[in-house]
This record gives sequence, C-alpha cells and structure tokens, in this order.
Amino acid sequence: MPEPSPPAPQDAPTTAALPGGLVAALRPLDPAAPWIPAWNALGRSAHVANPFYEAPYALAARGAFGAGVRLLLIADRPPEEPGVRLLAAWPHRRLSRRWGLPLPVLMGWTHGYSPLGIPLLDADDPARALAALLAAPGALGEPRRLLFPNAPADGPLRDLLDGAGIRRAAYWPHERGLMSPPGDEPATQRAYLDHLSGNRRRRLRKARRRLDAAGETTFEMLADPSAFAAALDGHIALEAASWKGRAGTALAQRPAEAAFLREAVAGLSAEGRVRIARLRQGERLLASMILPVAGRDAFVLKIAHDETDSAAATGVQLVHGLTEAVLAGEEIARIDSCAPPGFGLATLFWTERRPIAHLLVEAGDDPLFAIAQGLERAREGVARVRVALRGRLGRRRAEG
Repeated sequence: MPEPSPPAPQDAPTTAALPGGLVAALRPLDPAAPWIPAWNALGRSAHVANPFYEAPYALAARGAFGAGVRLLLIADRPPEEPGVRLLAAWPHRRLSRRWGLPLPVLMGWTHGYSPLGIPLLDADDPARALAALLAAPGALGEPRRLLFPNAPADGPLRDLLDGAGIRRAAYWPHERGLMSPPGDEPATQRAYLDHLSGNRRRRLRKARRRLDAAGETTFEMLADPSAFAAALDGHIALEAASWKGRAGTALAQRPAEAAFLREAVAGLSAEGRVRIARLRQGERLLASMILPVAGRDAFVLKIAHDETDSAAATGVQLVHGLTEAVLAGEEIARIDSCAPPGFGLATLFWTERRPIAHLLVEAGDDPLFAIAQGLERAREGVARVRVALRGRLGRRRAEG
C-alpha cells in the first residue's frame, strides 16, 4: 500500500470523520481558538497526567518552541462547534526525514521544558480515545506511525496499548527518579527515608549546619499566585549566577524562554496548578524548583541552586526539604523528577523509579512500520555511540 499523499500545509485546518461519530482534526496552536475550554477540561482530567500538553502550558510554549507544531484533536464534533467535547489532544510535528529517508513520522512535541510526549486521553473512556487517535492519521492522510518521546513504559498507557493489540517498539529505555510513597499511613511515611545510610545522614546534617551558621535556613512551598512573579525573578537570577549563566544557556540570556516560563506559570497558577519550592536564608535565595501539578502529581520542571559553596549542597538540601514536606502532609502525593538519564539528584532520596522510553507506535495498518522500527533502532545505536565518544572525550579532558 503506498504512503498517503502529503498533508495540507500546517496552518490549514484539516478535519475528517471517524467511526463512532467522532471527528479527527489537525489544528494550529491558537490561543483564540473556540475549543480551548474543551482542551482545558480534557487536561484537568486526563487518563494519564501530562501538564506539559495542557492548554495553558502548551500555548505559552508556542512562541519559544512551537515552530511546526500542530495539534491533533479527537472530538465529538468539529472543534469549532459550540459544546465540543475533546477525547484526545496531542501536540506533535510531522517529520519528513527523521531517518534520512522520505519516510515521515508524527512525533510528540518535546523540548527542554517539556519532558513527556504522551497524548491527553479522556479518562471516562481512554480506550475509545486511544483507538480514535490511532485511526486519525489514516483518515487525515498522515503517516501511520507515531513516536511518543519520553513516554511511561509501564502503567495505564502501557495497559491501553496492550489492550489495543497494536505493534510498537521502545527505544532509549531508562528510569528516572520518582517519589511515590506507598500508602498514607504515618508510620509508612516516617519510614520512607530510612534507606539513607548513616554516612549520608551525617553529610546532610553537616551541610545544614554549614548553611545555618550564616543564618537560619527555611524551606517553603509557594502556592499563592501573587508570589510567583517575584519568585520567578529570583529563580531566573539564581540560575544566571550558576554554570548555566557561564555557558550562556540561562533563562536570563534567552528572553523568549523566560517569557514562556512566566506565561506558563501564570496560566497554570490561575487554576492552582503549579508550586514553587524554595530554600531561603532570610532574603537570600539558596535554591528554587518549579513544579507543575496535575491532581496530586507534581513534575519537576526546573531547579536552580546557589553554587558559591559546594559543600553546603543547596540543591540536595532543597530536594530533602521537599521530600520531608510531602511526607509531612503536603497535598502532593507523587513527584516525577522528569530527570534525564544519569541525573541522580532526586534518586538520593526517592526510591521509586518511573520507566521511560521513546515509543514508536503503529497507527492503523502500516506496511512500512517494520522498516521504521529498524531505522529508529539504527538511529538509537548511532546516537549511543556518539554519547559514549563524548563521554570518553570529556573524561580525557578532565584528566588533563
């Protein structure tokens, strides 16, 4: 079967009927679109939480990171009609030559501030929502292969994919730190940090004494939207004073990204969907972490910390304080570190792990899927070799 013909230009809306009376639609990221309230409603109750694909966050990111991004919608009627209900939403790009060949793929939208590439699916009937999402590319004349970057490799999404009986393959599997204490019993909560060794505890106490010698150190979790603008100013200034500032990658040196972050936090805070954890010494900010929230799940977006005294370990102290606050009864029950492979800060305290992988998924009958699987595997292999070579070069430079 030949590859579907090229789609319409990305700024031209496309709509197609699906079985069961549903509609598939490709739309641009448009903050003035009439279906934004329906997107908000879907995000608030998605089957698997992904705050980075919710309307306030995704629309804020469109200026800094949204070039070429389209939104695939599954709805009960054309999305411009009054009363529309969305069953799925997936921001993505159409990549024509990911593998160096004219074999296109639809790839979930990720960037440095969006570490989760899975679609929002209706919680009332996620299987129906997923089936419609997978049928949509064929109906719209799009490639019948989807790539979900940094997707959970277990849990509800995997169960849905298993139930759908479709072909898929996983790439770049890794685990990232997750805080998810079992149960709510006080004894269980108190025992959560028992895995810390005596040496680790002594080092934490020593670092805390070092901090407190210069003034009392306090941990705080900001939830009041009126405090967020000043808190973001502090976060951006703290990051600019770190290695990121020296490398030229700090938010203060990237105005479009700083504007995105402010807009995203403002949009989420309007619905109480973000927290900022901070470690302070009087008026001096020692460490800061931004946490989008979905239900009782939180996600680590960015962390910044004072590097002037490495022995004080201000980043470690912040994560320790956050962990203790959650155990003591914060409304947050689970925290996804959203950390890349090899980043171990959260795993000092958090014993759970969230398996993550890039998932290549067949959307309908795709005779070219096996070829795409092999090409993605080859791409992964080449990338792993490059990473290993960079690591060796870095070690040689460090050794002199």
